[in-house]
Amino acid sequence: MDYIPKWHRELDIFSKIKPLIVIEGNVYDSYRLPIECDMPKGSILRLSEYLHYYFKNSGYENIIFYDNMQGFYNTCESGYTERFSELVGGNNLNVSFRNNGNNSASALIRTAVSQNTQATVIIMDFASRYIVSPDNLNQSEVESFTLLLKASMESHDVRTTDGILKNIIVMIANKVNDIPAWFYLNNPNEKTISLQTPSKEERELMVKGDMFISFFDRTVYNSETEYFNEHPDELVKIQDRFVALTDGFSFTELNGLRRLCKNERFTIRNMCDVIDLYKYGIKENPWKNLNISELKNAETDFRKRVKGQDYAISKTLDVIKRAVTGMAGIQSSSQTRPKGVLFFAGPTGTGKTETAKTLAEKLFGDESCCIRFDMSEYGQSHSDQKLLGAPPGYVGYEAGGQLTNAVKENPFSILLFDEIEKAHPSVLDKFLQILEDGRMTDGQGNTIYFSECIIIFTSNLGIYTRDENGVRHANVNSDMSYDEVRKNVRKGVEEYFKTELGRPEILNRIGENIVVYDYIRPDVAKQILDAQLEKIINNLIADKQIRISISENVYSKLLENALNNLDNGGRGIGNIVENLLINPLSRWLFDNEIFDNSDIAITAINEEKLPVSVECARNNR
Repeated sequence: MDYIPKWHRELDIFSKIKPLIVIEGNVYDSYRLPIECDMPKGSILRLSEYLHYYFKNSGYENIIFYDNMQGFYNTCESGYTERFSELVGGNNLNVSFRNNGNNSASALIRTAVSQNTQATVIIMDFASRYIVSPDNLNQSEVESFTLLLKASMESHDVRTTDGILKNIIVMIANKVNDIPAWFYLNNPNEKTISLQTPSKEERELMVKGDMFISFFDRTVYNSETEYFNEHPDELVKIQDRFVALTDGFSFTELNGLRRLCKNERFTIRNMCDVIDLYKYGIKENPWKNLNISELKNAETDFRKRVKGQDYAISKTLDVIKRAVTGMAGIQSSSQTRPKGVLFFAGPTGTGKTETAKTLAEKLFGDESCCIRFDMSEYGQSHSDQKLLGAPPGYVGYEAGGQLTNAVKENPFSILLFDEIEKAHPSVLDKFLQILEDGRMTDGQGNTIYFSECIIIFTSNLGIYTRDENGVRHANVNSDMSYDEVRKNVRKGVEEYFKTELGRPEILNRIGENIVVYDYIRPDVAKQILDAQLEKIINNLIADKQIRISISENVYSKLLENALNNLDNGGRGIGNIVENLLINPLSRWLFDNEIFDNSDIAITAINEEKLPVSVECARNNR
């Protein structure tokens, strides 16, 4: 038995008892005809055409369309416009919606539905465009809708050879609230039917039914038919994945995928790749071209840049390996979720942002693929418009949203949301749909896909707690073991989302991917200091041909200061190096007019008198 969509079944029920039906939602799409009528079953039709053949099959003699530009018409079949003209007394059918006496559209509709000799349905297309605002009608618009309201109340039943049929007004609108509320609220004669994007069953019917062969070039299809006839389970898996990945697609988009798949000569095995081509304009997905051997050695490379965070690195790479192997979200029904979601928590300066940058370079070859959003900039209730774009009619609509624009330009990226707790709760709510469905509609109505992104949140939650007076107290410190730090920070994160914010569902979307970073311990601080000094020495040689050496005394002083500043993490060590070495060395080089080609020995750091200075000796080459 063919699948009948929910809205069609509702139409079957309510067209027999309601004289006024408002169809809203996905009204610009095309639909697959599931019934036998004058058009072949399975035909893909625009909604107005679909309704014509639906009502004709039900036995209606008069089927007429109306919109504010063309007046009354029927482009599906000849004879209907003339028949309707006779029914309403031969009046001019190219009439405006606004009331203009007996020759207005509403008056003619009232005449048509109040008679009981010919079963009539009037399909009012583009009903959202009849008036400027449903909340600010002029008098002629009020009168027009009042006449329509009267028409629905005066509608008659008509006895036909197909049984008793009700004269019906069908209004097709983008949203029901594009129509004045007083027209449909508490109106017992009205029924609203919502059109959604194709259901899983409808998509399956298109992919697994008779239309499947039309997705492929005939030569391509014939070359693979024998293999998949012998391995039907593999074909079902490919079709099921295609159905899952097209969740939220309209019939028009599905039909576009079908044509694109055929035109670009995709094979059955690779038919899901056409979705990437449609979404992003690329044929090869970077995720499929990753160097597996490099990823196997990634942990070593990460440790060179992020010191002392072995657990965090291991946990991060687990998420990436899950994405690369296609195991991401495998226990979920959704195939369109982001490739991975990570929540980096812990003390400041411990390598959270550096991990994200290293990950972007490893996956996509460039740190610039790590797109950072400072969430302190989104602390206002209207900040979601900065991320997703302002709605039509508001300032900034044309510019789009900062997040949606970034993902449109680079769909294969790391999205880093820094200090997520500083964002307004209304902004956090937007992440629910992104994390669950992997897509979001921007202010301009475009669907943005996040299914090829890694989403990383960073946070300092759990480092401090507040008492009843709002005073902050340290929740963790560097004297604790890592297990204690991890336990306390995780508890702080959970309490924030569950109790303070009241959004446990966000926490559920993140799941077990909360990665807690440890304090910079003394042995790690020495590694970070050594790495920074090595980078300074190497960069000076490469850029200036200046070779520097650091005495044991200088090194000891730098290490001593670094160990006394561990609460500020690696960033604090960088500040120490800048204050005690880079700034005074730059001053010494400038004062001595040394800009290249020199050997310099740094023998002492003088902190007693500010600004800090260094003692250096210049060696002749």
